[in-house]
Amino acid sequence: MSVLLISGTSTDVGKTVVTAALVSVALSAGRTVAVCKPAQTGVGVDEPGDLAEVQRLSGVDQVVELVRYPEPLAPDTAARRAGMPQLECAEVVATARALDATHDLTLVEGAGGLLVRLGADGFTLVDVARELGAPVLVVAAAGLGTLNHSALTVRALESAEVPCVGLVIGSWPSEPDLAARCNLEELAEVTGVPLLGSVPAGSAVLEREAFVAAAPGWFDPALAQRLTGQPLP
Repeated sequence: MSVLLISGTSTDVGKTVVTAALVSVALSAGRTVAVCKPAQTGVGVDEPGDLAEVQRLSGVDQVVELVRYPEPLAPDTAARRAGMPQLECAEVVATARALDATHDLTLVEGAGGLLVRLGADGFTLVDVARELGAPVLVVAAAGLGTLNHSALTVRALESAEVPCVGLVIGSWPSEPDLAARCNLEELAEVTGVPLLGSVPAGSAVLEREAFVAAAPGWFDPALAQRLTGQPLP
């Protein structure tokens, strides 16, 4: 796994914090890591975006943002409304390949859910994954509705013949309700892919040292081994 794409079942499910945690695990094992955010929306030119949060939490140096649009919308819609150029799929693929050539691990974080249109001709993260021949990790919510959203996302990847590494719950509540507790047991069965971890709610407020120290414990050992380049048993 040298390139891994991070998608979500929807927006605000915790993709950025999960990305930072994955980076932390890999960096702690001595791997070189790069993170690409092809399209950032909803922030101004001089405002910190998702990559700034990944850097703050993990300490990663190499981050690349390709386009930024001011309104918090799907990137293709935000580009049209701002009168700005649309992002091209080929640019995303070329950037990921260039980063992959010089790093042990490259993470590409999508925008919103899996089928959000990122730019020209309505390309999505699925198209990027297919071009790169790279797998996708899906970040899911914990509560009611996540079984449906997760199953739909995994089915879309299967239909496109894009490998899905598994699911990670992006924000696991300190006091999970009945739905969340049941979802923890049923997500793998409903989607057909493994549940590979969960990040505790509120982890983004941790200081970097505490975040990095805690991150390995949030993931299944099999995922951590793949991130750190260790052979699977």
